[in-house]
Amino acid sequence: MIDLHTHLLPGVDDGSPSVERSVPVLERFLADGVECVVLTPHLVASRARTAPYARHQAILETLRAAAPAGLELRLGWEIMLDEPNADLRAPHLGLGGSRAILVEFPRTSVPARAAEELFRLRSGGNTPVLAHPERYWGCTAAKVAEWRAAGAVIQMDTAALVGKGSIASMARTLLDAGLVDLFSSDNHGDSRSLAAGRRWLLDLGAPEHAELLTHGNARRLLAGEPLLPVPPLPTTPGFLHRLRELFVRR
Repeated sequence: MIDLHTHLLPGVDDGSPSVERSVPVLERFLADGVECVVLTPHLVASRARTAPYARHQAILETLRAAAPAGLELRLGWEIMLDEPNADLRAPHLGLGGSRAILVEFPRTSVPARAAEELFRLRSGGNTPVLAHPERYWGCTAAKVAEWRAAGAVIQMDTAALVGKGSIASMARTLLDAGLVDLFSSDNHGDSRSLAAGRRWLLDLGAPEHAELLTHGNARRLLAGEPLLPVPPLPTTPGFLHRLRELFVRR
């Protein structure tokens, strides 16, 4: 598995406060089968020109020295699109050295011209990876389809899959419609994991989805290769029965 969205770079945002907090999480990730983790501290687009890349790189090296062997750690950002037309083309803003950039909208105020901004980023040579659309107020499947058509890759948080309420409902709606390209944990030094999403899909009998959403498309994104389409989740009677069983159990 490859986790493209985490807040485990210690002491830089609202995520893990220390190396001592990050290392046990990374050890658990490795035991779960994660092979690469991209550390994506928060950044606002209006301050992208002064992003503290050198400082974060130094912290990354400290974390690498303490992290378990066999787990690749890369640096990136989660960039809040707080203003339009920001220049995000600097190589150090990409996910793990790629041309993909992880972006997010304000949770309660998705920009009116969101699709246009995503299209602008894509036209400028970046691949915008939109973080957790299921969390945005007023999000609909139609809007996510519009954002994908504009060139965005859609990333869903695994925690949304096993919860309740509007966020969980939207997460499942997007999956049912085939509008999600990859999963990430969005771990902040806590118990969230990419493995939970993989297990959820395997429990549902959807191994193809599990591979694409937790590994295949993330690998392609980092390598600059085209992503593969993730089909809608099956809607056969047996599949729906298994889905109901899982949610009743939770």
